[in-house]
Amino acid sequence: MFSRIAFGSQPLRSNVFFSKPVKRLQKLRTTFPSQGSCAVHVDSPPTIPTLTTSYAHGTSSKSLLFSTVGGSLQASAERFPDREAVVFLQEGVRKTFSQLQQDVEQAAAGLLALGLKRGDRLGMWGPNTYEWVLFQFASAKAGIILVSVNPAYQVQELEFALRKVGCNAIVCPTQFKTQKYCDMLRQICPEMDTASPGSVKSARLPDLHTVIVTDSRQPGMYHLEDVMQAGSSQHMQQLEELQKKLSFDDPINIQFTSGTTGNPKGATLSHHNIVNNAYLIGMRLGYDWRSQVRVCLPVPMYHCFGSVGGGIVMATHGITLVSPSSGYDGRANLAAIESERCTFVYGTPTMYIDMLGQPDLAKFDLSSVEGGIMAGSPCPPEIVKKVISTMGIKELVIAYGTTENSPVTFCGFPTDNLERKSETVGCITSHLEVKVVDPGSGQIMPLGISGELMIRGYCVMLEYWGDVAKTEECITKDRWYKTGDIASLDKYGFCRIEGRIKDMIIRGGENIYPAEIEQFLHTHPKVQEAQVIGIKDERMGEEVCACLKLKAGQDCSAEDIKAYCKGKIAHFKIPRYVTFVEGYPLTVSGKIQKNKLREQTEKFLGL
Repeated sequence: MFSRIAFGSQPLRSNVFFSKPVKRLQKLRTTFPSQGSCAVHVDSPPTIPTLTTSYAHGTSSKSLLFSTVGGSLQASAERFPDREAVVFLQEGVRKTFSQLQQDVEQAAAGLLALGLKRGDRLGMWGPNTYEWVLFQFASAKAGIILVSVNPAYQVQELEFALRKVGCNAIVCPTQFKTQKYCDMLRQICPEMDTASPGSVKSARLPDLHTVIVTDSRQPGMYHLEDVMQAGSSQHMQQLEELQKKLSFDDPINIQFTSGTTGNPKGATLSHHNIVNNAYLIGMRLGYDWRSQVRVCLPVPMYHCFGSVGGGIVMATHGITLVSPSSGYDGRANLAAIESERCTFVYGTPTMYIDMLGQPDLAKFDLSSVEGGIMAGSPCPPEIVKKVISTMGIKELVIAYGTTENSPVTFCGFPTDNLERKSETVGCITSHLEVKVVDPGSGQIMPLGISGELMIRGYCVMLEYWGDVAKTEECITKDRWYKTGDIASLDKYGFCRIEGRIKDMIIRGGENIYPAEIEQFLHTHPKVQEAQVIGIKDERMGEEVCACLKLKAGQDCSAEDIKAYCKGKIAHFKIPRYVTFVEGYPLTVSGKIQKNKLREQTEKFLGL
């Protein structure tokens, strides 16, 4: 190889110039102490046990991409102009890549025409609709940061989120099912009723000036049609010029994730974070070589699983996304797989349990399905096995990650054996480092021994928006992200998740943080103290249980507590179980032992 190195036009001949230095290098090499191997080659399932300690680096022959979100979609639109990009069955919307690209450019130019600019924040609040994907890419094209707002948020939660990141604009439908989005916005911002669209001046949301409604026209709000028609040729030119200035390191998406304080934190992700995570997820699943990948996507778009694993993967790999329904519907998933000949299915364990539980499951033709992803909460081994055997999804993989990691850090391979599919969350993905450490000392654990899982690499978020202290709590000075999860690695680099350091509850794929609910329950006039724990549940994985200590002389029922919560906190946070206690199990130092409380409560409830 040395003979091919040249300076100018004169090649260096290895037999003349390099004979002595090579000998010196060989001699030096023998003096280094043996470190053991840390590389796991992840372009295909590792077959050689290379790890000697709980540190691994996922090496790959595939380079990281340097494109933006908008650039990724444009590349697929040029490559596959007539291929379907998205299908929203409930809305009756079908768009090819060229049609989607055209809509995105029009909407992006419209956002610029409305006065939004690079770096502004636009909240997307609503269920899985075409408009979600449209504004996901239109905002990115215009350099505007998309804020993913949980569609189940109530007034208090919405106000906190919008104020936290200084949202300048928000897009939503008038209502969806029982969620009256425009009415809730008016409660926070009554000034909308008398303002002209784009000129909202709110006392409680000082940064908000623009509200865009996707269905019926409302006072003080732009309609989606207004946005699509606002962009002139001048704005199109402005949009084109902007593409040269955007950097792939720019923040482009804020996703809310709560902390133990109970207040949501805005995980801030860059183009580079999410484009590469999507690209490498697709590579792991073989989307680069499979023909006509059609993904059934029932997971919510506001969550990283839907927006990155769905939307951004669509852009980077040119796959087709099929949305069965705006709100989750297990039967609609099966109907969509059959009618659209879907080849992949995404879902949380709860979603797969619902599909398995459909009484007429056997009537659906699922023969087109090759594989799928199960992620979002702990995946029970028996459910994994049932999905493979009953639904015939042979190439099912388990994925693991966190919103702060854009999100996937571990993922199985479609060809893994049943034990790996059901007992692990797969192998470290490309271009990432992982270590398992003693949570106290930070020392790397021996192979196979549990400790805190830590991740470093391109996927780690930029920051929690406007919260330096919280950012520094979870990202070390040398850029390791502390997951808070207890895990172990095997010698091939496969990971087992064994629990969580923090007391987060994962209910059907929703991350729920007890402190947030506890703070709310403390506002009940009869409640002295509230402790919220996760209780095991066959269908949801975990359910929320509130263990309440009432004020002296007070009487209260579980129904009273649930009624108090309704309409004030998101439905998935409302406790399924409510128990009343005289006291809590305590440590010597007086701290509540939630593990013991959980054991006692499950025993009391007969679970």
